[in-house]
Amino acid sequence: MTSIFEQDLGRNDANFAAISPLSFIERTAQVYPGRLAVVHGELRRTWSDVYARCRQLASALQARGIGKGDTVAVMLPNTPAMVEAHFGIPMAGAVLNALNTRLDAETIAFMLDHGEAKVVIVDPEFAPTMKRALALRKSAAALLVVDVEDRVYTGVVERIGSTTYDELVASGDPQFEWQLPSDEWDAIALNYTSGTTGNPKGVVYHHRGAAINAISNILEWDMAKHPVYLWTLPMFHCNGWCFPWTIAARAGVNVCLRKVEAGSIIESIKAHGVTHYCGAPIVHALLVNASDEMKQGLPTGVKAMVAGAAPPASMIEGMERLGFDLTHVYGLTEVYGPATVCPKHDEWNGVDIGERARLNARQGVRYHLQRDARVIDVSTMQPVAQDGETMGEIMFRGNITMKGYLKNPAATAEAFAGGWFHTGDLAVQYPDGYIKIKDRSKDIIISGGENISSIEVEDVLYRHPDVLAAAVVAKPDERWGETPCAFVELKAGVSTTAQDIVAHCKQHLAGFKVPRTVVFGELPKTSTGKIQKFELRKKAGSAAAIDT
Repeated sequence: MTSIFEQDLGRNDANFAAISPLSFIERTAQVYPGRLAVVHGELRRTWSDVYARCRQLASALQARGIGKGDTVAVMLPNTPAMVEAHFGIPMAGAVLNALNTRLDAETIAFMLDHGEAKVVIVDPEFAPTMKRALALRKSAAALLVVDVEDRVYTGVVERIGSTTYDELVASGDPQFEWQLPSDEWDAIALNYTSGTTGNPKGVVYHHRGAAINAISNILEWDMAKHPVYLWTLPMFHCNGWCFPWTIAARAGVNVCLRKVEAGSIIESIKAHGVTHYCGAPIVHALLVNASDEMKQGLPTGVKAMVAGAAPPASMIEGMERLGFDLTHVYGLTEVYGPATVCPKHDEWNGVDIGERARLNARQGVRYHLQRDARVIDVSTMQPVAQDGETMGEIMFRGNITMKGYLKNPAATAEAFAGGWFHTGDLAVQYPDGYIKIKDRSKDIIISGGENISSIEVEDVLYRHPDVLAAAVVAKPDERWGETPCAFVELKAGVSTTAQDIVAHCKQHLAGFKVPRTVVFGELPKTSTGKIQKFELRKKAGSAAAIDT
């Protein structure tokens, strides 16, 4: 029998609209049209300006046949064009694929083909890599290449496209009547992540999840309106943890930053009154370790968010000396970036720095608008005891979870087995509900906030003619958090050096994936010949680093 609350009470345009972050910029442009939205070198744009340019971009894309479900790739640093891409591309109904600017041409070529990109927008700094990637594509499908011109960039400029970004935008209508998605489940973004296999997996985001995570960011930081946000976090990384949409919702300022260096960060904070920024531990370490002279005049009260590795006591102490407020978050590409947070309690201020670091190093509790985050026993799919000792796997469920992996139903089904998203991270849960990672089951190395597949690096090592066996594990690093450490067993009678191995890897891998340490010797193996990585982790010190 139909409930009385379902009779003649259906959805219509008056009482229902799809949830999308596109609504955020529309409202902000209406309410705060003259407020500053973007700072980039000498360039200043208001929210009215940015909204008009996003509408022009959407209009221009549609005029070139780009519509719902089409992929538009971008290879951009943190520039105004990247901010606009997060709105203009989905306003056209298309899906934004923000490419990792640190990747090699071969991997970029795979992503362009796998994501079936119809347009790619390229910054001049990455034009050489993109040019090689375009030559390596296996697909014969047409691809519109658009060159971005940026006055802040001072390097060599090579045009590889048929039009410029500004020409493309200028051809569009600033009054373009874009539409919300017909279904908030529609894809808004495609992000590639390093898995445990050679080829990266395409993680698909929906409009609902993007909007909800953007709002959760506001809640986790108690973010007041008009924040001044410094782009130290790459916008290609989980769409900048959804902060392009967060800043639009709060009518804030996007302070763009092409290069993340201590001097430019400190100068930007001083010059623009920065209130918030995010990054991997290495970003915060740049500030902590900067000279006293450079740090002179830094304002206090800046809110910083850290992820990628737990903040050590030295970082927490250093940030406190700066007067910065550090928040620890945890997540993965599959959950739109951060999806748990370690909220601090007032009573933590009364304990010593070591205990405070231990408490803050935990991955914490679910984001406000994520349905659940638990440590689950994989064999029973039941939550483990919250005793801080019983191990299980961190799992998520809720709106801040990907649609799935593009063109990979088997991987999607495996990731969502039992109605939870399986992270592959092994952890414990404490009586207060806070989660702490104890190990990683996926053999992923997190270096400077970037995921590195050990298997991908091992595959390259095995291609060296003198290598008999190889294994890669994480090695603790004060600057990067972790770096790849390669253990190599050579064939008899050869005399290959560590420099030879590194040079070989540089030919096939992005720079940040190349092993920083190479150790030669016979690898420990089981009776069946399987390499015992746990023994290698002990030698590299990674197990100790994780278990502290």
